[in-house]
Amino acid sequence: MATYTHGHDESVLRSHRSRTAETSAAYLLPLLTPTDRLLDVGAGPGTITVDLAERVAHVTATEVGEVELDLTRAAAAQCGTQNIDFRSADVHALPFDDDTFDVTHAHQVLQHVGDPVQALREMARVTKPGGIVAVRDSDYAGFCWWPQLPALDHWLSVYYAAAHANGGEPDAGRRLLSWAHAAGLRDVQATSSTWCYATPADRAWWGGMWADRILTSAIAPQLIQSGIATTADLHEISDAWREWAADDDGWISLLHGEIICRVSPTASAG
Repeated sequence: MATYTHGHDESVLRSHRSRTAETSAAYLLPLLTPTDRLLDVGAGPGTITVDLAERVAHVTATEVGEVELDLTRAAAAQCGTQNIDFRSADVHALPFDDDTFDVTHAHQVLQHVGDPVQALREMARVTKPGGIVAVRDSDYAGFCWWPQLPALDHWLSVYYAAAHANGGEPDAGRRLLSWAHAAGLRDVQATSSTWCYATPADRAWWGGMWADRILTSAIAPQLIQSGIATTADLHEISDAWREWAADDDGWISLLHGEIICRVSPTASAG
């Protein structure tokens, strides 16, 4: 397992709890049916999980540990969702029988795991023949913004350094198709989509979130203790995010890769 770069600080959860099935799994939604049993790998704070549960018969939500899974449980309880069960699981060795689920889904997970190809093999193994493996991940090299503040370029470079040191791959989005092929999946449709923040409210939310996150989330001590960045560097980055958010010309687009894999009997078996 790689080390999760972001951690679970309030600033991180503020971002993750904004995600819905419509904003984060639109490529998958038309393929779901009311009878599906769905596995949601790396469910996190559960907002996408709960949305998916409204569209299918049953969801199994997984996280790496019980503390993380409690975040998902809390979201389900808040919404009164009854058709979700919860399992602690490592995506590299999922604790489920072959051919268990109609759909296996992971959002922003493979960029953080040690072996994304093995993760995809496991996701395919537990998916029924003819079923779907659906994955969406960011591609940080495809992020672009205006104005081009030097401190935001520094933000991107230190994020890359931290993520790679933790065993992750920030440019996972562009690699999803190749990882799926390496995992033995051949019926794969690859697409992309973006999040764009340009209104004053959106900029205030995104810029304010990262202004806090670079100082208070798990990445901050990683950067300082490793010598990748200093405390002064992080404050400069935080200030730049607030400057960007306050600029009427501020705009950012965040690229994501997506894959829909149809599982064949051969892929499911091994």
